[in-house]
Amino acid sequence: MADLTLTSPAFDDGEPIPERYGYTENNVNPPLEVSGVPESAETLLLVVDDPDAREPAGKIWDHWVVWDVPTDVGTISEGWDAADAGATESENDFDETGWGGPNPPDREHTYRFLLYALDATLGLDPSATKDEVYDAAEGSVVAKDRLEGTYAP
Repeated sequence: MADLTLTSPAFDDGEPIPERYGYTENNVNPPLEVSGVPESAETLLLVVDDPDAREPAGKIWDHWVVWDVPTDVGTISEGWDAADAGATESENDFDETGWGGPNPPDREHTYRFLLYALDATLGLDPSATKDEVYDAAEGSVVAKDRLEGTYAP
């Protein structure tokens, strides 16, 4: 089987994320394609964050944390409804549940789309923080991939 892979038909790795996905624009998640999920995986975990926010915000900014994504998801469509898929989303750093699009206050930032295949179901409450999700997933990661995109104000 191929390695776990995360891609987007909206942008290539390292390239600009289209403006429409920004927080002050349409604020919908870009479409994502998942392939090569290992047979040992029970669920997927997806984290989208902005490490370049450390300087203006004082921390890595969380834009999307979603877990217990079914392994057969294949396509995460634009404006995807995680609950309809049986997945769970927590609050992002905009204090909203679900996707919070790019919104750099100062300059172009690089956004990380981090995908993990887990050999467990986390079953956490939606109030879980990213750190709590990562703690729960510790020791269960069987594969991972990363897609990056940039966004400028």
